[in-house]
Amino acid sequence: MTTTIAGIQIPDSALAKATTEYIRDVESNLLYHHSRRVFLFGALSGERKQLAYNPELLYVGAMFHDLGLVEGHRSDNERFEVDGANAAAAFLKPYGLSDDDIEQVWLSIALHTTPGVPQHLRPTVALVTAGVEMDVLGMDYAAFSSVQREAVVHAHPRGEGFKECIICAFADGLRHRPQTTFGNVKTDVLVDQEPGFKPMNFVEVIRKSPWVA
Repeated sequence: MTTTIAGIQIPDSALAKATTEYIRDVESNLLYHHSRRVFLFGALSGERKQLAYNPELLYVGAMFHDLGLVEGHRSDNERFEVDGANAAAAFLKPYGLSDDDIEQVWLSIALHTTPGVPQHLRPTVALVTAGVEMDVLGMDYAAFSSVQREAVVHAHPRGEGFKECIICAFADGLRHRPQTTFGNVKTDVLVDQEPGFKPMNFVEVIRKSPWVA
């Protein structure tokens, strides 16, 4: 039976169903519900902006976007976004998607914490980031009606402590590989959550490079 939330239909293809089952099994309730909200807010943003997006690709990108934070799916030396993107690409291979479709999903996950870039790329990439930015940062909050927001949160609750819990989830997935936060927004998470953490400094890296001048 098709599920519709805030006017957005949850994809019910074999791929989408497999995606839901896979993520539901490996992610916490916090990340699962967050990922579903990311899809819904991303899709609502796409409808509002009249973008011709592929709901199935958007769904996979949204559902996999935080998988790289999860134990058993996170590496020691890659950015968590890349871990999630690689996992999604591997997951998609048996479903016969084109290389272009797989690349769109990969980019939508890999770039979702890189402000200022995704909105200039294709809808799948742009809308995963739009969904993340709405759910985590409240960006464009007023562009969504109260009816839409309430419907999404009713279906997939944030809970009273979502803000602090998502920060903790980020930190848990990053503290063993702090060097991967260099140059991206997750540096702020470790500065806040890890006493004594000193982030790499881009200017210092330039000055300490092996070049004489």
